[in-house]
Amino acid sequence: MKMWRTGLVWRRCRLHTSTCSSKASNISRPQAEKQKRKREREKAILSSQSTKDEGLNWTEKERIVYTAQTPPGEKKDTSVAFPAAYSPEYVESSWYQWWEKEGFFRPEQHERVPHAVERTFSLCIPPPNVTGTLHLGHALTVAVEDALVRWRRMKGHRVLWVPGCDHAGIATQTVVERRLQRETGKRRQDLSRDEFLKEVWKWKEEKGEEIYHQLRQMGASLDWTRACFTMDPSFSRAVTEAFVRLCDSGLIYRSEALVNWSCALQSAISDIEVDSKELCGRTLLRVPGYDRPVEFGTMVTFAYPIEGHDGEVSVSTTRPETMLGDVAVAVHPDDPRYQAVHGKQCRHPFTGALLPIITDSTVDMQLGTGAVKVTPAHDHSDFLLSQRHSLPRVTVIGEDGTMTPPCGDWLQGVKRFEARLQVVDALVEKKLFRGKQEHSMALPICSRSGDVIEPLLKKQWFVQCKEMAAKAIQAVEAGELEIIPHFYTKTWKNWLSNISDWCISRQLWWGHQIPAYRVELPNASDTNEQWVWGRSEDEARHRASVKYGVTPESISLTQDPDVLDTWFSSGLFPFAMLGWPQQTKDLEQFYPNSLLETGSDLIFFWVARMVMLGTELTGQLPFKQVLLHSLVRDKHGRKMSKSLGNVIDPLDVIHGSSLESLQQKVRAGNLDPREQLVAMEAQTKDFPKGIPPCGTDALRWALCSHRTQGEDINLSMAQVVSSRHFCNKMWQTVRFALGVLANGTAVETLEKLAPLGRMERWVLSRLYSTVRQCEQSFETYELHIVTSALHAFWVNSLCDVYMEYMKPLLSPHTEGTEGRVACSVLFHCVSTSLALISPFMPFITEELWQRLQPHQPLPPVPPSSSLCLQPYPCSQQLAPWYFPDEERDFLFVQEVVRVARSLRAQSGLTKERPEMWVECSSSQAQIIQDYSAALKTLGRVSSVRLLCPPTQREDLGPSSSGPPKGCVVGVVDHTCKLHLEVKIGVNVDKQMAELSQRRDRLRPKLEQLLSRVQAQEHHNKVSPHVREALARKVSALEQELKNIEEQLQQLTQLSQDHAQ
Repeated sequence: MKMWRTGLVWRRCRLHTSTCSSKASNISRPQAEKQKRKREREKAILSSQSTKDEGLNWTEKERIVYTAQTPPGEKKDTSVAFPAAYSPEYVESSWYQWWEKEGFFRPEQHERVPHAVERTFSLCIPPPNVTGTLHLGHALTVAVEDALVRWRRMKGHRVLWVPGCDHAGIATQTVVERRLQRETGKRRQDLSRDEFLKEVWKWKEEKGEEIYHQLRQMGASLDWTRACFTMDPSFSRAVTEAFVRLCDSGLIYRSEALVNWSCALQSAISDIEVDSKELCGRTLLRVPGYDRPVEFGTMVTFAYPIEGHDGEVSVSTTRPETMLGDVAVAVHPDDPRYQAVHGKQCRHPFTGALLPIITDSTVDMQLGTGAVKVTPAHDHSDFLLSQRHSLPRVTVIGEDGTMTPPCGDWLQGVKRFEARLQVVDALVEKKLFRGKQEHSMALPICSRSGDVIEPLLKKQWFVQCKEMAAKAIQAVEAGELEIIPHFYTKTWKNWLSNISDWCISRQLWWGHQIPAYRVELPNASDTNEQWVWGRSEDEARHRASVKYGVTPESISLTQDPDVLDTWFSSGLFPFAMLGWPQQTKDLEQFYPNSLLETGSDLIFFWVARMVMLGTELTGQLPFKQVLLHSLVRDKHGRKMSKSLGNVIDPLDVIHGSSLESLQQKVRAGNLDPREQLVAMEAQTKDFPKGIPPCGTDALRWALCSHRTQGEDINLSMAQVVSSRHFCNKMWQTVRFALGVLANGTAVETLEKLAPLGRMERWVLSRLYSTVRQCEQSFETYELHIVTSALHAFWVNSLCDVYMEYMKPLLSPHTEGTEGRVACSVLFHCVSTSLALISPFMPFITEELWQRLQPHQPLPPVPPSSSLCLQPYPCSQQLAPWYFPDEERDFLFVQEVVRVARSLRAQSGLTKERPEMWVECSSSQAQIIQDYSAALKTLGRVSSVRLLCPPTQREDLGPSSSGPPKGCVVGVVDHTCKLHLEVKIGVNVDKQMAELSQRRDRLRPKLEQLLSRVQAQEHHNKVSPHVREALARKVSALEQELKNIEEQLQQLTQLSQDHAQ
């Protein structure tokens, strides 16, 4: 109950300065720290020391455009020449229209998929507001959900992903009202309700497709034939049905209670749409509707004279304007200071009303004066107190935020915060003012308008939540509903355990008008409101007739002019989108949904309400799992927000944007001057040359490469640019593969390639391990692990190792089958990798996969086939090519290659291929012999000679003679050293410096291990196998340090020889 907690803070803070200030200070500490971090970030941005994002020092690439004549919806022509460089504009052309026209994203496609399985996967996209455009937070949602959807579709599941848009009652009405004022000079009130709604629908038809356009640009594989808008007739019927059923079951009721009122919107808002702004003391804030900043964070004390008595009672408040609505003064019955005034009255200085002094045990005697002013119509705790003591409730602030007639002519019509000043002046004039001081407090702010919330007494419709919330808690505790990450389950329980009833009335015109009708009966003398509800006015009339025992014709009905809270209709989305309350085939097949994926900030706004309403109305949980992703922040750690001017449109990343264009959007944002300055300075430093066109694939890959389950994501455009470089790496790899295959080399299936060489076994085993990692991490929704594994295989294993190894095998001077086998292995690695990457990068993988199809050794796929419907690679099918020994052994080979290349670089070698001697153990020598060809190619050496201790030689053949004098030496590990013969000048100083640095890094590690081993408790508390492992580590480090010292001595001698 966010608002009510705030009300209690107000109540307690006005009683006593010192006690309450300290408590409020504790409350405000997190907010103060947050403000401090914000100031530090702003200072860093504005500071001249802030560096530009080096990752965005990009150069303009040649623009390559797809020019073939392909009608919209027809398949792209991939037989045209393969461009020399990757261009997202070229690659991402035409594919989406073809996918959509062919119906690849519809669940009906499942029947035509050969590898289909009888499993269903369904979810809805969190419906964005129809008023807005997508930002990078939405882009993360799309990237994550589409990756999961495409993966499930390729796994052969029947998949339904439903797009939708929310009518966004408050936001849409505000936008249309501004447009109406700007274009016609008219206000909403100048039109009839029907006329205004026509204007809203007109605006929706003009602007409502922008979000759908962005979703298509993002490559989202949504079933557009089932697109759902919350104001569609079918959805509106579902909303009406839900309201009627909940009323019938007693879960919706009408009551007079305090609501969170936004005077700027002139509407009630829900508790969770109220932000609490912590103030440490006197603070000037801008409030909508006021030309000057308004003062908050002060407490005024004033006195009430006791009628017929010389004494007075002093009370304190942070809102002196509400004292016009005071109806009593409350004290604790046991407070000795007020025993003599129990039952007496105070005279109100402005209205002349007599205020009873009442006793109530909830009053805290220790706070302040121990006396409390009671304002039931503007404070929640006072409202409860008025119920116990049958006190009147006087509303002194109206819906528009001005003072009401009961305040008197001198204040009527005055704005509430201007009235505050006049009331204080009047108290001073009457000599009842007792002081004013700074005071820490929590101020409730409307998250929609920025207005200060005014608690107002209204008759509204409420949803009774406690019973439904208990079921939602139980569902999680019983394991029926899983929330991922699991640490959110505690938050879930805490919030739902303290939930308040939900006010669902909104004083708007745009939205679902509440299907409740006020009943006027003939000759009725009862002045109390009588209400009925129904799916139509006729049904409501029939219900009223039965309820009151009168004829339908004699009843007059007036529909409630209010509309339902937008979150009420959004809470029905998982089943209303499938046709509920009708028992449709979609509802039967796809409900409950498999998954709900959304931002962690919506766990209460949306997720909890869907669970409560879905369980109540359908008898089932609306989904089986909830996956919550982190918030996307800018590179400075600031939440992306329109109010900060740091929101980035995904299309600006996909197509690129100039700095001037980005800053023009900031200027149009109506920001606070300082926020605008900070925003534009941040853009200037982050994007000095604007944002380069990165493409959809690169953006999606960058977003999914972050760990989304946990801490927030600080997204830098440099990461997206890096992903674009990866796209180019993929492009050039396939270009190389196509060039090799263009020579007429026939690709064989893997089964026909046996027996395989060591390097082929290694790379195929790495492919198997990568597929297995993808399977495991997709199942646990850890997409960052999937992308990391795929990137590592493509770049590190395929490009940096296998392709470099196979190039000499393709030389015209090389004969034999090795080259043909390598080409086939390369084809399978590339085509399988494209399928693995496809859920993240649908455009480039489709383009490259289609170009590889003419070389497919299996029966050719139909021309109408798409990669998005191919089977996702399965580790079980690749299990015959899993060779763990090769993977383990090649780690050592790669370390030898790394050291060899480092020695080459130190020696300034470029084209030369020197001889290399390897001093190692017999087991290592065996590995080097097995991979000698790869080692020579990758290490760029002409030959590899083995040096092994005689006692370890076994069957390795005759030992090579020792390395010649003057070789450069590198350490692989404590048993392996490399000697590289260099016949040109060696940079001895550089090599000695690197060895010295390595020695300096290893010595502290050895000392740390020795201190553990030599500790007194080591022998007693550490298990034998742990002691043995530590002993091996100590021995290895000692040996490696010994090798380094020997190399340093050799280099020192070499340096002296050169000097002579």
